[in-house]
Amino acid sequence: MIRSPNSSSWWCCYSNCCCCCSSVNFPKFLPSPSHQLNTILTFPPNVHYYFKLSASSSRISKRYGYGGPPIKRLTIASMDWDMSSFPLDDRADSDGSVGYTFSSSEGEESDGDIILNPITDVDIPTSSERRQSDDSLTTAAQRLAMMGRSRKRSRVKYGILINIGLVTFLTMLLLLLDSHAWRIVRLPLPPFHLIFPFTASAILVSFAGYICVPLFRISKMQMIISKWPARHSSKKGTVTMGGLFLIPIGVVVAEVLVGFSSTEVSGASIATLAFATIGLIDDFLTLVKRRKIGLSPRIRILFEVAVGTLFYFWLCTRNISSPYSIKMVVPLPLPLGLICMGSSYLLLTVLGFVSMTNGVELTDGLDGLAGGTAALSFIGMSIAVLPICSDLAVFGASMAGACVGFLFHNRYKASVFMGDTGALALGGALAAMAASTGMFFPLLISSGVIVLEALSVILQVSYFKTTKRLHGIGRRLFKVVPLHYHLESCGIKEPVIVGGAYIISCILMLYAGYVGLISV
Repeated sequence: MIRSPNSSSWWCCYSNCCCCCSSVNFPKFLPSPSHQLNTILTFPPNVHYYFKLSASSSRISKRYGYGGPPIKRLTIASMDWDMSSFPLDDRADSDGSVGYTFSSSEGEESDGDIILNPITDVDIPTSSERRQSDDSLTTAAQRLAMMGRSRKRSRVKYGILINIGLVTFLTMLLLLLDSHAWRIVRLPLPPFHLIFPFTASAILVSFAGYICVPLFRISKMQMIISKWPARHSSKKGTVTMGGLFLIPIGVVVAEVLVGFSSTEVSGASIATLAFATIGLIDDFLTLVKRRKIGLSPRIRILFEVAVGTLFYFWLCTRNISSPYSIKMVVPLPLPLGLICMGSSYLLLTVLGFVSMTNGVELTDGLDGLAGGTAALSFIGMSIAVLPICSDLAVFGASMAGACVGFLFHNRYKASVFMGDTGALALGGALAAMAASTGMFFPLLISSGVIVLEALSVILQVSYFKTTKRLHGIGRRLFKVVPLHYHLESCGIKEPVIVGGAYIISCILMLYAGYVGLISV
């Protein structure tokens, strides 16, 4: 508690706070009239003092002979004082500074003691330099504060520019595809066959976010941030489960545009909603338990295997349109050609579902990373499956548009995360498109970033276990996994990582579409 003799006002210094007062001489310390106060400081006017009060993490009984509760430290640096005016007995430290100890009330609820440590005269500027140093320090502090704010603003601008670039690139690409689709499939297709579902889903999801995100915030559907990395602690409180408005819109738009008459689109939609349900259960348990993991990994993988198996048997019982007149084949570029998998197609289908769902979930660690790479993967798959099933290409374009609309709220800095509700559903939708047409190889290429994220985790775990068995101490290939966390720990900024992933995904998407077309 601090009091000035020129006024009746009081200032209370709490832990880790700073304040400035005016005084002429060094303050005289009086015992506290109340056990609730530690020390009363009175100050004459016209000299600046700097106060800093911080809680000590350990006892200082060895140094000051004090055995009570944890103390607090009050540091005062005067810009102009006369050392001869100090009426207090001092206790010199090894570094030449002077310490003063004042006892407060004893007991469990007392605030502890205050130690006054003036800084030595070496660190204190002379009175002639005081105004100049004060001005320079103030200016430097303001510039540093503005620099930190400008960096944050520049990162936000980078997120907006990356998002605009992605939307522009995909829009121009889909317009080009629609204008030359008849050369690809050699069949008459309706105008704006791909751009219309893409645009419709993007607009609807973008507007739905402005309604759903505030509702999620009111419902306290907030993301549980893990302890690492520490820089992500600022994302604490961001709402999650954005897949609740992302996935249904993408599915409904595709079904409406194909008239609910396509068997392939119906199967892919059901599989997508099934994985969204698994993710919803996982997210719900995470919010209820208030911890990072909801469903146990074994139970979740068991559900994913079950959905993949059911989808395979559904494929066997339905009349799926195919230019090969047979099912369960995987088209590859020449000289490999068509490969008939037979009953092994079940293993390939289940593996595709499990790997893609968990891969997208691992990729969902940075703002906009999973949504943007998934959108590019959907466009690549839409190009690849266009000659086989044009309706399924509409489904892929609709889901890509939904991801792009979601990026308006998920770009840096994100106001909502998709959660496992969206991540598992997007992975399931990609795997369903591949399983319905046999385009697993284009899926592997277009989802290259997602595959790398999953491989980084597998390699890290395998290498750690192997080195632990051989050498007794586990070693790591990466600082931390998934891969985007390793890059971030190396000092690369979050928007830069996301932008680089988009560029790589664009190249892989174009190549995947080309491979799919020449395979047919």
